[in-house]
Amino acid sequence: FYDDVLALNPDVLVLKCGINDIAQNTGPYDPAKTINNIKAIAQLARINKIKVILCSVLPANDFKWRPGLEPADKVIALNAAIKQFADEQDYFYLDLYSSVVDENKGMKKEYASDGVHPTVEGYKVLEPLVEDAIRKVKK
Repeated sequence: FYDDVLALNPDVLVLKCGINDIAQNTGPYDPAKTINNIKAIAQLARINKIKVILCSVLPANDFKWRPGLEPADKVIALNAAIKQFADEQDYFYLDLYSSVVDENKGMKKEYASDGVHPTVEGYKVLEPLVEDAIRKVKK
């Protein structure tokens, strides 16, 4: 985090993380550990006078590389925890989830060919939301 963010001294940090934890890409998913890591990153940024935008995790209802984890409700729960933290600590919360979710709590097919990683079309939906949030926190 130091080399990737703090050393660069940005005005704003857009933090969107958690899906790799839910996918168990680095070990068993521990919701408390994930939210605590998000809190630590946000607090370090704030201490260093960086404005923070906490983004929701994007929807996923399966991982093709690790099927059967049933991530949809875990994503919803993590998003609720991120929003609660943002509200309690006066961070800007950006709901990206709602703009790309389908009726099965996954990402709309046109926005993610693998169900997880946004396509160009997905980024066309997300980009203006992020840009608007950055403008708001920089005021």
